[in-house]
Order: sequence, then C-alpha cells, then structure tokens
Amino acid sequence: MVDQARARRLAKRISAIVATAIEYEIKDPRLRFVTVTDAKVTGDLREATVFYTVMGETLDAEPDYAAAAAGLEAAKGVLRSKVGAGTGVKFTPILSFTLDKVPDAAREMEALLARARAIDDEVAKVAANATHAGEADPYKSDRDDEDAE
Repeated sequence: MVDQARARRLAKRISAIVATAIEYEIKDPRLRFVTVTDAKVTGDLREATVFYTVMGETLDAEPDYAAAAAGLEAAKGVLRSKVGAGTGVKFTPILSFTLDKVPDAAREMEALLARARAIDDEVAKVAANATHAGEADPYKSDRDDEDAE
C-alpha cells in the first residue's frame, strides 16, 4: 500500500536537503546558479526525482544547462548521502535530476499574453474611431414611421 502523504513529505524534505546542500555545502562552481524547484518520490520511496532550474550570471546571459547537469551528476553521491542522513529512512532514495521546464513555459506564456494584449489594444483603437457602414438603425420598419406622425 502506497502512502502518498508520506511520499509527499519525504519529497519536500529531500528538496530542502538538496537545496541547502547545493547552496552551502557543495563548492562546485557549476552549481552556483542552480535552484531546486521540486522533488517527486516514487510510491515505494526508492527513487526521487529532483527538479531544478538554472539562472544565467546576468539577466541577459543564457544559462549553462550542460555544466549544471554535469555538476549535479558529479555531486549525486554526496547529495544522496546527505539525504540519507537528513531523512532517516531505511533505504535512501536514488536521486535523479531533471531540468524544470515550467519557468521557460511561463515566460513563453507571458510573451504570448503580451502579444495578445497589444493586438487587443490595436483593435480597440480602430474600433474607437469606427462608424456604422450603413444607417445607424438599419432595422427601421414602416410602423416606426407611422408612429412618428
């Protein structure tokens, strides 16, 4: 029987341990701009997937994803031992690292929304100065003319 609540708690703890270890204990320069975003643990608590993002040195600089992945792979053993010491579970989960695509997708969605807003603004400007193609009330009837007399 899989205890999902226990797996979620363990995943949260693993995420915190790995993030702290990367920030304060592991001195690999390739991991300077790595941020742990989430962790998932299998139901049997044997494997953990840690999701991470990589920031560039500046806002305009492209992140070095390959170096970050190589640094995490090199530190995998140390991180697993820290997870084992920090969690106290019978079997320390095997760690795997996956680049988190959510921030990139969010940036892409923001760009699409900005483009849609710009197009909406253009349409609103055109509509503000628009006039009817024919009469103001094209559905006049003969009865309306008789009522007016």
